[in-house]
Parts: sequence; structure tokens; C-alpha cells
Amino acid sequence: MTAPGDLAHVLLSPAQMGAADRAAASAGISVARLMEAAGRAVAEAVMRRWSARPVLVLCGPGNNGGDGFVAARLLRAAHWPVRVALLGSREALRDAAACAAAAWAGPIEVAGAAALAGAELVVDGLLGAGLSRAPAQGLAALIEAINASGLPVCAIDVPTGLDGANGQCPGVALQAQLTVTFFRRKPGHLLLPGRVLCGELQCADIGIPAAVLEPLGARVWANDPQLWQAGFPWPRTGDHKYRRGHALVVGGAQMLGASRLACLAAARTAAGLVTLAVPSSVWAIQAGALTSVLVEALGAGGQLDAALADPRRNAVLIGPGLGRQPAARAQVLAVLATRRPCVLDADALSVFAAQPDTLLDALHAGCVLTPHEGEFARLFSLAGDKLGRARGAARRSGAVVVLKGADTVIAAPDGRCVINDNAPPSLATAGSGDVLSGCLVGLLAAGMSAFEAACAAVWLHGLAADRLGLGLLAEDLPAALPGALESLARLTDDPSASSSLSR
Repeated sequence: MTAPGDLAHVLLSPAQMGAADRAAASAGISVARLMEAAGRAVAEAVMRRWSARPVLVLCGPGNNGGDGFVAARLLRAAHWPVRVALLGSREALRDAAACAAAAWAGPIEVAGAAALAGAELVVDGLLGAGLSRAPAQGLAALIEAINASGLPVCAIDVPTGLDGANGQCPGVALQAQLTVTFFRRKPGHLLLPGRVLCGELQCADIGIPAAVLEPLGARVWANDPQLWQAGFPWPRTGDHKYRRGHALVVGGAQMLGASRLACLAAARTAAGLVTLAVPSSVWAIQAGALTSVLVEALGAGGQLDAALADPRRNAVLIGPGLGRQPAARAQVLAVLATRRPCVLDADALSVFAAQPDTLLDALHAGCVLTPHEGEFARLFSLAGDKLGRARGAARRSGAVVVLKGADTVIAAPDGRCVINDNAPPSLATAGSGDVLSGCLVGLLAAGMSAFEAACAAVWLHGLAADRLGLGLLAEDLPAALPGALESLARLTDDPSASSSLSR
């Protein structure tokens, strides 16, 4: 049985949304009924957002255009001044879209730049979400004219020119201030540049039953605590520090702040104990800077034998501030050889740029890789959209991949993917990734599974940054984590429930 979090936050590709429409029709809910509900949702969203003004509704030849005809009729019934312009011929309309056009009592103009004259708002019902090629020349010219006009745009489903499957624009695309989609969001609503092009996003219930979701086999979600909060390792009465987990962070002799940030984040998030292992040359500096973290010196040549000897050190982070000297490769491989849950970040990834297969072949299911786009390109020869690349990397590596960015994608080897959309732009600052990797290893040490820990860490990281606001530094983030955890605790109704993402 599908869990509530799965149902609420699943993202559907355009093809899966089409299958949902057909399943609804098989259940006795006609396309015409769905179209009427969709058009009504658009009209109501427009009336909530804007005061009455001259509206141009642009309709295309498919069901998206049918939604536009319904919205136009309902806006006119609410005494808004409405005009409709059609892309293509009226004779080309079929089935429910043709019926929706027939119910529109006004004239139908030609969809072109000239139709914009006198309009103060545009409703975009030109194309649906499945566009995978650049718009034709005439449509491209119309899109450019609308964007140049500065008119506010309400897009139906997705802005014309945007691929709802992946957030990409094969050519030009409309910039909307408001997008109204139906039943469930799509990956393109969350992935960049789609998220920006959509403006404010509203998802309307148009009467499709949730029961149609399970047969679709959807494997992509929007990140939300409902997906992983049941597996979150909250402190429990009777816990002691070792039961909470002992995270080991392996640092280097340069960029010392990176490993310190990671240690503090691990301790703040979940780990009962954190040890930082560093070269003896910087031991005194790090030991003097950290009071809640144990600091120990590595063996000669950076040997990790002693650091890894204690089995209670049940999760390892390596990479922040590690350096790219040849010995770093041996350290990473030594960590992987223990088969303990681990996070590989920053230099732990880049040091294998010349020999990526050496790293990829040594990974295991308890590993989480946290590359940004540059580090990702050094390891994986994968092209295409972000969702597809993250999924391919997870499949090739057999590890969880966190492909970072404003639209971070978390991918598991079995095909599950989560897109995160709560990260504010202020996180684009040096050291914020080190805090993220620390959050992640803390959750691993406390017993969370790799995929869920990655999803939770990314979400908490974004929330902590959002609470801090503008001007944050990475060193502010660890101290903001308790507040983020308090917010999460208030959202958690039943922390003992089984996790929806673990299946």
C-alpha cells in the first residue's frame, strides 16, 4: 500500500499524468469533466491573484487549449473583459477541447503578437507539459513578444516552451508569474529553470482519484518530511552517546574550517559523538578550535588504521578540507573498505578525477556522494537533464547521489529520486556544502538509511538557511540547526511509523 507522504508529494511526468487522465476516464470521470474543473481552477486562481482587467486567453490545439476556453468562459461570466486567441484552426480541435471551444460565445482571434494589443493579463493555454522540442518559429515569436511586453502571465499546467518532465527549455519559453497545474506537480515545476519560469505554483484538485497513482509506478518525489520523518532518529529516553552514533570525520592539513563546519553540523544534527581525525601537523590548531568534538592525529602518511579501528565509529565523512594529494585516494579507499555508512564530499570525489572507475567500483549501498556540478562532471560522463544524470550516476555507482544546487536532486541506485526546493539563494556561500555533509553523516551515525538521511539532511540544511535569512555565513548554519530540528519536530506526528521511502 502506498504511504500518505508518497501520494501527496509524488511528481508525475507528462506521460504519467496522461496515464492518470486515462485511468480517471476508465473510472467514469470524463475528460470533459476534468477539463471543466481545470478551467475553473485557472479562472479562480486568476481572480484571486489579480483584480478584473482585460484578459487575453491564448489557446492551443490540445486539451491545454480546452482548459483555456473553459477559463475564458468562466472569467467572462464573472464580468471580466476577456478575449480568446487560438493557435491553429478551430477545425483542428477535437473531442472535449472542441466542446469547450463551442461553449465559448465570443469571437476567436488568431494567436499572434497583434492579439496582445489592449491586454493587461495573458492566460497561457497554448501547449501542454510534454513539449520536448523547440517551439516552431511562429510560436517562438509569440513567446518572445509576450515576454518583451512585460504583461503578467498565468500559465496553465506549465509555461509554454517548458518541458514538464525535466524543467528544461528546448528553445524559448514564457515567463509566468503564476502557474496552475492539476492533480500532482511535475519534475519540471521544481527543476531549474522551470521553477523560475513557473513563478508561483498552485496545484489544483480536479477530481482525479488518488487511487490512480499506485499503478503509475512513479519514482520521483518533492522533498518533504512526510517522506522520511518516520525514520528520523529522534533522541529517546535512555539513549547514551554511543547509541546515538559516533561519526568520524577525516580532515586534511589545509582549509581547516571545512572539516570543523562538518563536525559541528554532525553533532548538532544527530550524532552522539563526533571525532575529527587530522594530520598531526594541524592537530593542535583543530583541537584548540573544537570543544564538543574529539580531535585525534592520524598516523604517519595519513594512515587511517587507528582512526577506523574502533567499530563504534559507525559512520564516516571524508572530503571537506581533505586535499587532493595522492594519499587522499588511499584514505578514501580505506574508508570504503570498512563497508561502513559514509559520505564522500569535495576532495574525496575530485581526487579521483583521473581514475573515476577506481572510486565508482569501490562504492557500496551505504555510501552517499555529494557532488556539485563540477565534481559530478569529473566522475561521470553523463549528459542530459539533471534528474536523468543523477539517476544514471546512482545506478552506475551503486550509491546514493546528492547532485547539489538550488534544485538539489537525491537519487538512489534503485531509481528513486527526490527533488529539493526549499533551499534559499543565500546558501550559495563557501562552506555551506561542508555543513550539509556534516548533517548527513550525523544522521547516518544515528542509524538513518542512506537515501532517507540524504533527503532529511538536504531539507534541514535548506530550512536552517531560510531561518537565518540574508547575509548568512556557513559558520552560522550549525547553530541554526537546533531551530530547524524544532520546526521538524512540530511537523512530526508519529515518529514511530514505518518510513514511506524505505520500500
